[in-house]
Amino acid sequence: MHTVVERELELNLVLSPERSIPVPARLTYRTDDPYAVHITFHVGSDAPVGWTFARELLVEGVFRPCGHGDVRIWPTKIDARSVVCVALTSPDGDALLEASSPVVSAWLERTLLAVPPGTESGRLGMDEALARLLTPTPADDLWLSDPWPSDESGEGEA
Repeated sequence: MHTVVERELELNLVLSPERSIPVPARLTYRTDDPYAVHITFHVGSDAPVGWTFARELLVEGVFRPCGHGDVRIWPTKIDARSVVCVALTSPDGDALLEASSPVVSAWLERTLLAVPPGTESGRLGMDEALARLLTPTPADDLWLSDPWPSDESGEGEA
């Protein structure tokens, strides 16, 4: 059985040190994709904008700066509020978003209860998939039989 842990929230898109705008978003975690978190931003375009990155990155980013390249996350205080900053970089541009630390932490706790750290690989179903892939089927006998008798078999000699 697969579980989905979701949370609607409002992020602040930082436009300048003095100005930010609210952006509705959804955090999603699926137990059938146990290493990833998904953030979907509803920015007023035809289609929402989605980002996917490692759950471990978000877990660490709640406590200390982390990440390289396209996704960087760090905790900070803004006007006595605890926030998690998420900096995203893509060929289309850069974005700096702020989310409430208590909201993100509570959602992360739910994901960690659904799939505790270190147990993610057991959720991938690799053993079951390999077993299905390697289980012989009746057609395998036909496929594996030699359709061309060798010269040594003596068949077809006159």
